[in-house]
Amino acid sequence: MIIYPAIDLKDGKCVRLLRGEMDTATVFSEDPVAQVCNFSEQGFSWLHIVDLNGAFEGRAVHKYLIEDMVKVADLKVQLGGGIRSVEALESWIRAGVARVILGTVALHNPDFDKDACKNFPGKIVVGIDGRKGMVAVNGWVEQSQTPVVELGKRFEDEGVSAIIYTDIERDGAMSGVNLEATAAFANSLSIPVIASGGVSSMGDLRALKKLETRNVEGVIVGRAVYQEGIDPQKALALMAEIC
Repeated sequence: MIIYPAIDLKDGKCVRLLRGEMDTATVFSEDPVAQVCNFSEQGFSWLHIVDLNGAFEGRAVHKYLIEDMVKVADLKVQLGGGIRSVEALESWIRAGVARVILGTVALHNPDFDKDACKNFPGKIVVGIDGRKGMVAVNGWVEQSQTPVVELGKRFEDEGVSAIIYTDIERDGAMSGVNLEATAAFANSLSIPVIASGGVSSMGDLRALKKLETRNVEGVIVGRAVYQEGIDPQKALALMAEIC
């Protein structure tokens, strides 16, 4: 199972939000490039970056900063936040991003998602953000009437390589993973699912590890890795164990 340490960018800084609300941002690093190097030195193989300002504005607010982060990263990068055009998608892949995360645009424009999967096989991941079983969009500020499982199956049919499932009610709250909802979502699909939201301890990682045989291939860790709720070396060793 893969651990994806998260760097969420707001106003040029590494932050974590509580339940996706921008006014709850806690700054964990003033230097995102240095934070990338730190995660690389700790032994992580992947990095999860989200341009939070970009997610709200629908464009790459931190374009040059993210390009610098990708250049220094001795690991694979998956990137999301404000990527809503073919031009933006192509530019990030040319810049060295391993996988692009589509969110709002994939929900509102299914043809865009289909074409992206066809033209960039293995490069497209979709983020599904759920609140009480329903999909939230546009930086989590809007609640749709679409069930998360229904949307997951649609994206599976369109050819995405994986789905990031975030439980907004748990995100940034350090309250533990919603294992029941994550397992139910993953069990409804045949493509890999990456869990996100609520990871606070090694116990959460052990519980998620048990879902590896049920289609959960990875987990995004944010606040816990900054606040030392999780030891990187112990976490990586745990995830490397064979089920």
